Amino acid sequence: MVSTTRRSRGVLALATAAVFVVGVSACSSNSSSSSTSGGSGAKSSGHFTYWSMWRADEPQGKVIKAAVDAFTASTGVKVDLQFTGRDVRTKIGPAIAANQAPDLWDQGSDVIYGQTASAGQALDLTPVLGMQVPGEGKTVGDVVPAKYLSALPKDPNGVQNYVIPYIVDSAELFYNATDPDVQAAMTTPPTTWDDFIKICDTLKAKGKPCLASEGEDAWTNGLEFDYQLNAQGVNFADLTNDKTGAAWDNPAVLKAAQETEQLVKGGYIVPGYDATKSPAQETAWAGGKDAFWMTGSWATSETGKEVASTWKYGAMLPPGVTAPDSMTFGFSIPKKAKNATAAEQFIAYFLQKQNMANLASTSDSITVRSDVPAPADLTDVQKALDANTVRLTYDGQAGSVMDKAFSPNFLDLWHGKITAEQFVAKTKAAQISYWKTQG
Repeated sequence: MVSTTRRSRGVLALATAAVFVVGVSACSSNSSSSSTSGGSGAKSSGHFTYWSMWRADEPQGKVIKAAVDAFTASTGVKVDLQFTGRDVRTKIGPAIAANQAPDLWDQGSDVIYGQTASAGQALDLTPVLGMQVPGEGKTVGDVVPAKYLSALPKDPNGVQNYVIPYIVDSAELFYNATDPDVQAAMTTPPTTWDDFIKICDTLKAKGKPCLASEGEDAWTNGLEFDYQLNAQGVNFADLTNDKTGAAWDNPAVLKAAQETEQLVKGGYIVPGYDATKSPAQETAWAGGKDAFWMTGSWATSETGKEVASTWKYGAMLPPGVTAPDSMTFGFSIPKKAKNATAAEQFIAYFLQKQNMANLASTSDSITVRSDVPAPADLTDVQKALDANTVRLTYDGQAGSVMDKAFSPNFLDLWHGKITAEQFVAKTKAAQISYWKTQG
């Protein structure tokens, strides 16, 4: 995502908060002025308006601007490109309601769902998957793995292909592969939870904390628990959407909580983590003071200027995890778009291998094209994404039940204030109360 600013807490926190949230009630209209390839039959006009979530001075913005210029030179289609920035997420709903929507916009897939697709206001882009990527003899569907689309929630009409992604982020345990302490402790990647704890014990004996943590960041710290649940076969969204709370009685949930508690009580987290604020511990990790940091693939661009020249980024999934999480960013077309056909044409153009390679190298990002190598510091993450099925972070859950029930109790567990058993009981009770207030 954003390599010129700290990217995870600002952009991603905003993005995740939008999942399963209908952005603007006025978006409920089902009228459409979509393209011949994907909607009601309107013809391409040779121009379209594009609102981008990036700034013009960001690496992603520069790549997009270059692609737009090349697209216009190649096709004659003019593009009104507006670098709207992160505010695009709040502007898109009112624009649709006022019939002033852009023909194309980009953002996180969760934001796109929350602000448009959840209200049935995003165009079905399934026909785009059949379009040719210029000069390659491949379709968009050939170069965009279907797993990134099938992981998304469906809109009210059952449509799932309302985003064509171009960037994918994923959370993993990041570490410095050249750290001699890590090398000595982890001769082979851990395959079980006990293996991982043995690594932490070895590091602890050397005086190096196993895990970094920004103590008050419930979302990022919770990624560890989300993965522990996945390793136990528990879907986080199903767990937190259970209005009866009975899902919390699953022994697998308690086991995941107990493993989290083990990290706390074992002293494996950097001392003082519960009394610091971002980016203090991130900086400490980049300085080699702790071994592992559970965070997203934006870690490399956030810390790239802070780490030593000998540093080599490594990343791994926690033991037992069956699917890495994925956070995609891509294109969407509002149903009310007046020039959807031209916008669809640009999507196919942008997915060209050269554009994706420029995006990867310039913005330190993983693109959805598996034939485009990730930057060297994200090779491990790309391998995990390519080798596995994927799922949404927190299995797509980002509704207010997170803030009302899960997050405060998880932080108490993470800070050692309550036991795993108390965490399960308190979160279950809070979740039941929460859903009662929702009717």
